[in-house]
Parts: sequence; C-alpha cells; structure tokens
Amino acid sequence: MLTNQNTITKNIAKIIDGRRIAERILNRLKKQPKPKKILAAVLVGRNPASISFLKQKEKAADSLGIQFQLYRFSSKILEAALKRKINQLNRDAKIGGIIIQLPLPKGINRDSIIALLAKNKDVDALKGAALVLPPAVGALDAILKNIRFALKGKRVVVIGRGLLVGKPIAIWLKNKVNRLDIFYSTFFDRQILEQADLIISGVGVSGLVKGSQIKKGAVLVDFGYSFKRGPTRTKRGLTQKIAGDFDFESCAKKAKYITPVPGGTGPILVAKLLDNFYRLTK
Repeated sequence: MLTNQNTITKNIAKIIDGRRIAERILNRLKKQPKPKKILAAVLVGRNPASISFLKQKEKAADSLGIQFQLYRFSSKILEAALKRKINQLNRDAKIGGIIIQLPLPKGINRDSIIALLAKNKDVDALKGAALVLPPAVGALDAILKNIRFALKGKRVVVIGRGLLVGKPIAIWLKNKVNRLDIFYSTFFDRQILEQADLIISGVGVSGLVKGSQIKKGAVLVDFGYSFKRGPTRTKRGLTQKIAGDFDFESCAKKAKYITPVPGGTGPILVAKLLDNFYRLTK
C-alpha cells in the first residue's frame, strides 16, 4: 500500500504504508481459528525502543483476541535467574510462543539465553533451522511484493548485521539477487551504495544514510528505530522523536519507494510475528 507523494518536500518517492500492509495480514489471521495458547514476552531492563515495540505487539495481539503475557525483569537480574524463567516458559503447555525482547542488557549472554528457547515457541526465529521465517524477512518479502519489486538481477545493500534484521535478511537474499553487499553501521562503501537498486538498513542510527549517498530511483526499506531529541522543549526537557536510519527528507527526494519511520516496517514486523505465532500453534 502506498501513500501520495509529499507535496511539501516535493519528493519523487512513493511512501510505503506499512500500517495498511500489516492490516491486511492481521485481517487474514482473523479469519483463521484463534490460537488458544498464550503469547509470552520477556523484557529485561527499560530500553525505550523495546518497550514501544512490545506495546505494539500487545495491541496487535489484543486485536486478534490472543492472550499476551509480559514478564518484566530488572536489568540487574542474574543470568541464571533469567535462564530459569525461559526454561519454565518452555515447559508451560499454556504458552504457545515466546518473545525474548532484544537487546538484552550488558552482563547477560544473549546467545546462551536464545539457545535455551524451545524451537516450537520461537516466534522471532532466533535459532538456527527455525520452523518459521524471521519477521524481518517476512516483512521485507511483503513490502517487495506490494511494490512489485523483482529481486532477480538487482544490486542490493544491507546495512547492519544484527540478529533480528541484517543477518536473516542477508541470508534470505543471498541467492536471489545479482550482487549483495553487507555493511556495518560504522562503514559502508559510498560508491557501492550509490549503485544499489535496493537498500535495507536496520542499525538504529538516526539519519545514517543521506539522499546524496543513494542513486535516483532506489528502493529504501528502513528497519532502523531510534529516538532523537526534537526541537520542542517541555517541562521534562526536549521532546523525543522516533527516527529511522535513512534521512527521510533528503532520501525521499531521490528514492522511488521509501518506508517511513514510524509507520513503515514496524507494523509489518508485528503482524508477521503474530503470523508466526499462528503457524507454531496449529
């Protein structure tokens, strides 16, 4: 689903409406038998982006009539105690899916926590040989189908190698495109970036990619999600604004399609996670 061009910035890009794509996925799920099991989420610490995403997941689950149970822990929790909780959720027959909200605080070994997760409850497909597609892969696939973008013969850049976005997307794209380049957030080859037909970023660095660094007509898919201080001051200080990895105003003037932040990939990620929950509980 696309929105009209922005007449204020006079951009050429068509803005991909992630909320409408997500709504279509959720409407399909509503027609299926509702899972009777609980979707559990584990949150450690108070990362603002994590809290925001969990609220979206809970809201979407509620819209489907799915029971959503959040387990909150202090960032000071011992790793052994967190492992005991994961094992408890694995054994609980009433739990049909488990979200381990990332990132985990320093001092907790992420990989050892994920290794405990039961494969048949891994809605984020964090483990190898998962039973479902990672939500980021499902979201990208839905976006590309929506804009009728064929991967064959294209040059693609993925920025970020994270467990939730960059890594699974790069694996999925590997044999589908003409050339695939994967960059870290701290360095990317500008010449390669300027030649890419499709750029996917998911590092959470506000405004990392500028319009001057992309080619005209590129497709930009932004999984980045970060908070930056806005210009308005309140009694509590400067306001916080949600931002993506692409500098939206400058990139939208050159791109053919672009996902906004918020309202782009986020809602689709949530919908695809719930789609995974339905698949795992059949």
